[in-house]
Amino acid sequence: MTKLNRFWTLITILLIAVIVIGGIVAWQKYSPAHPIEISLSPEQDSTGEVCQGESPQKIDINRAEAWLLEALPGIGPSKAQAIINYRQQNGGFHSIIELTEVEGIGLSIYEQIKDLITVAD
Repeated sequence: MTKLNRFWTLITILLIAVIVIGGIVAWQKYSPAHPIEISLSPEQDSTGEVCQGESPQKIDINRAEAWLLEALPGIGPSKAQAIINYRQQNGGFHSIIELTEVEGIGLSIYEQIKDLITVAD
């Protein structure tokens, strides 16, 4: 091998090494983060007491999509769709008790979710 060929071979190997090492560093730096956990439970201070003045966010049954309605106890895909159909046919709910007029939702389900829902103006 001539001096010139050795020089270009060394440069090529060096460039390949830089590219590989750079790729490994970039991959490690930009690896996906851990998922964020969302908790709807009330916050506690360092003594373990629940902080006052913050109430859990309620689900607006006039605006919630099916997936959010399904998060309510006793509400599955068919009942969530029934809620959406009812509000489309009747122009929305005027009060949360009106939810009992939706087919498949009786007083027992209403009692389970009444503190988790709201009707916005």
